[in-house]
Amino acid sequence: MTVRGATRLTEAQCERAMAGGEFGADVVGSAESVVVALTQGWCPQWKAMARWLGEAAAEAGALAYYVEYDEEPFFERFMAWKEDELGNRSVPYLRYYRGGALVAESNYVSRDGVLARLRRG
Repeated sequence: MTVRGATRLTEAQCERAMAGGEFGADVVGSAESVVVALTQGWCPQWKAMARWLGEAAAEAGALAYYVEYDEEPFFERFMAWKEDELGNRSVPYLRYYRGGALVAESNYVSRDGVLARLRRG
């Protein structure tokens, strides 16, 4: 699924995250505030969120990234990394960064919830 206003993470970016334990500066440092959605394409909550995530990020002066990892060749490895290393077994799983550092995490939240997390200082 294409998410208007958001950037799909590349296989290389996901591979580097799995190898290094975190997304690289090209993702988390690409703007002052960044949200990264790790999800699966079948998820109904993600389908709803995908309609507005990129636009909400832009409204907050942030950038949004996403990966629907069930549709990627690295599915099993990525899911294991997300669940075992990052400790989250639900989708969508959102990670919020400010100044390149992780500042919050959530699963599905409303547009207002995403905006609030992106605007916190």
